[in-house]
Amino acid sequence: MLDRLVDKLLGLPRAEGPKPAVTRDLAVPMPDGVTLLADRYAPAGTTSAPVVLIRTPYGRKGILSKLFGETFARHGLQTVVQSTRGSFGSGGEFRPFHLEREDGIATAEWLRAQPWCDGTIGMAGASYLGHTQWAVGPYLDPPLAAMCLGVTASEFVSTFYPGGVLAADNMISWSALIGRQEERFATLPNPLQTRKTRKAMSFLPLSRADVAAIGKPVQFLQDVTEHFVPEDDYWAMSDHSAEVAKLDVPVSMVTGWYDLFIGSQLRDFRLLADAGKAPRITIGPWAHGEPASMGPMIRDQLGFLRAHLLGDRTQLQRSPVRLFLQGAGTWLDFESWPPPSKATDAHLRPIGGLGENVGEPALPTTFTYDPADPTPAVGGPLLTGEWKQRDNQEVEARPDVLVFTGEPLPSDLDVIGEVSATVHVRTELGHADVYVRLCDVDAGGVSRNVTDGILRLRPGFPAADSDGVVTAEVTLGPTAYRFRRGHRLRVQVAGGAFPRFARNHGTGEPVTSAVDGKPNRFEVFHDAAHPSRLTLPVFTS
Repeated sequence: MLDRLVDKLLGLPRAEGPKPAVTRDLAVPMPDGVTLLADRYAPAGTTSAPVVLIRTPYGRKGILSKLFGETFARHGLQTVVQSTRGSFGSGGEFRPFHLEREDGIATAEWLRAQPWCDGTIGMAGASYLGHTQWAVGPYLDPPLAAMCLGVTASEFVSTFYPGGVLAADNMISWSALIGRQEERFATLPNPLQTRKTRKAMSFLPLSRADVAAIGKPVQFLQDVTEHFVPEDDYWAMSDHSAEVAKLDVPVSMVTGWYDLFIGSQLRDFRLLADAGKAPRITIGPWAHGEPASMGPMIRDQLGFLRAHLLGDRTQLQRSPVRLFLQGAGTWLDFESWPPPSKATDAHLRPIGGLGENVGEPALPTTFTYDPADPTPAVGGPLLTGEWKQRDNQEVEARPDVLVFTGEPLPSDLDVIGEVSATVHVRTELGHADVYVRLCDVDAGGVSRNVTDGILRLRPGFPAADSDGVVTAEVTLGPTAYRFRRGHRLRVQVAGGAFPRFARNHGTGEPVTSAVDGKPNRFEVFHDAAHPSRLTLPVFTS
C-alpha cells in the first residue's frame, strides 16, 4: 500500500509484480584500498540486466532509497545506491568533490564485472548526486548509457562564488547539513538548530561559522572560505565543464527557476546542444530540493532511463526544452535555449525612473553600503530559509538600496532567456559589490523578485575610466516570466544582499580572517555617457 501511495504521489503508473530484492552493504573496493558500501535493488527475477548507479553522500536509507532505489526497481530498473567516500559506512574521508572521478569510475568498472550486470550502466540523481555523474560521464569507457541530471551542473565553483562573491547562506547551510547528517535524529526537523545555523551566518570571521552553527568544524567550509580568491585553482578537480561538449551520452535535465544551479545547468545544456548532442531539459517554478519538484524529476529520470536501458521509448516524444512561464501559469515547449527574443534595454533614469530611453543629464544617484549593517537578502535561489519570490518592499525602503521603477505596462510582457545589467558606478573604496535585482510590482505595490545577480569589484577590475567610473557587467539568473498588463518593472541596485552573499568589508581582507569593515559610498551613473541599464530578452512568439 505504501508503494502504491508513493507512485501516486510521484505521478507514476502503478507498478505491478512482487517487491524488488534488496542486497545491503555490497563492498566495492577502490584502487587505493578503501572500500565503499552500496545497496542493490533488483526487480524480482533479475539475472543479468542494466544497472542505474546512484552515488550519494547523504546515506542509503530513508527518503532517498524510497524515491530512487525502491521506486526505480519497482518500475523495472536494477539500481545500485552507493555511499560516497567517508559517508554512511564507506571508508576514507568525506571531502566533498575530491576523488569522485576516481571512485565513480572504479565503481562502474566493478559493476560491469558483476554477473548480475550486463555491462550497461546509467546514472541518476540530483544536486551532489548530479556532480557524481559529471565526475564519471565524460571519462568512462565504454560510456554510460544515459545521464539524468537534476538541479546540478558540470562545475560548482560559480555556485560557490557567484560573481566572485562567496554564497555564504548556501555554503554555511550545506556545511551545517553535512557536518551533522550522521548524528542521531539529524534528519528530523529541528527549529533550534535552524536558528543557530542562521545566526551563525553573521559570525565573523566567516570561516568559523561552522563551529558557531553546529559546535564543530566542517572541512568543506574551511575549503570554500580558504580558497576564495580569483586565481586559486583548488577546485579544478570538481570542474568538468571543459568536457561537456565532448560528452557522448544521452542527457536529460531537470531544474527550477529558483535553483542555485540554474545558470550553470543551462550553460551545460546549451554546450551539449551546440555540439549536436540532443539533450533535453525541463525547467519548473521550483527551488532547490523543493518537494513539489520531486515528482516531475523522478518521472523524467525514470522515463529516460527506461528508454535508454530497457528500450521503452514512450517517454522520449517531447520537445528538447520544456519550461514553465511564471506569471502565466503555463508550460511552453521550445526546440532550443534560449528561444527567439529581442534584446530590450530598460535604462536606469534619474529620480528612480526606468525606461527604454536614456534619461536627461543628471548627477549620479548615491548610497552608502555599511558592512556593519549589510543590506539584507530577500528570497531568491536558496537551499534553506525563505526562498523563491518574496515581497521586497521593506528592503526597498532602505537608504542603501536604489530603486528604479517603470511605468505600468500597457500589455503583458514575456521575458524568456538570459538577463544582464550594465551599471556604471564609482565607489569610495576599491573593494565593493554591485548587486542588481529585477522585480515585478503589482497594482497593489507589492514588489516580488524575479531574478538577480552580483559582481565583486576590486582595484583594477573592472578597469576604471579617467573619472574613476567602472562598468560593472552583472549577469542575472535566466528566467521565463510574464509581467502582467498594469504591472511595473523595477530594478534594485545595492552593495550586497546578506547573508545570501558574504558582506564586502571594503578592505580586501580575505574572508577567512575579515572582521572589521568600512562604509563605502557608491555613485551610480545614468546619463548618455554612462547609460546604466538592464537588458531583457523579450520573447517574440
